Amino acid sequence: MADASYPLTGGCDCRSVRYRIETRPLFVHCCHCRWCQRESGASFALNAMIESDRVTLLAGEPDLVDTPSESGRGQKIARCPKRRSAVCSHYAAGGSAVRFVRAGTLDQADLLPPDIHIFTSSKQPWVVLPAGTPAVAEFYDRKQYWPKESLVRRETLLAKLAAERPA
Repeated sequence: MADASYPLTGGCDCRSVRYRIETRPLFVHCCHCRWCQRESGASFALNAMIESDRVTLLAGEPDLVDTPSESGRGQKIARCPKRRSAVCSHYAAGGSAVRFVRAGTLDQADLLPPDIHIFTSSKQPWVVLPAGTPAVAEFYDRKQYWPKESLVRRETLLAKLAAERPA
């Protein structure tokens, strides 16, 4: 992860929705799957995965749009209510407790480059991946790639999710 000073701010283009990331994300994915290509309208999606309670909403309230996903479990994309640009997503596995913040919506998007490129088996053939950044054909083993601090935070998050699920 890049050395960034936290908090970081961001939001949609029209500034109707503004947020602040309070701490370093758990991990930053650059996903090259065809679903992310379709959803982003680009060659990949760049998402900073972070606990929702570490993101402060500063202005506006995004609309949550249920969207299908390849897993079949779907995702909720948080979109600007005026211009409909995506600000973040909530995937089924993490529910509302985890946000995948669209790194490109940060005021200083260059501060969160990808920690890993995933689903590169379906990347566009003209996309050249940088040397020095891990890249995997599909998904990966977190224990192999995540920083220890993020793994500890994930365990806390999993315990919280388990406590929220109905018995």
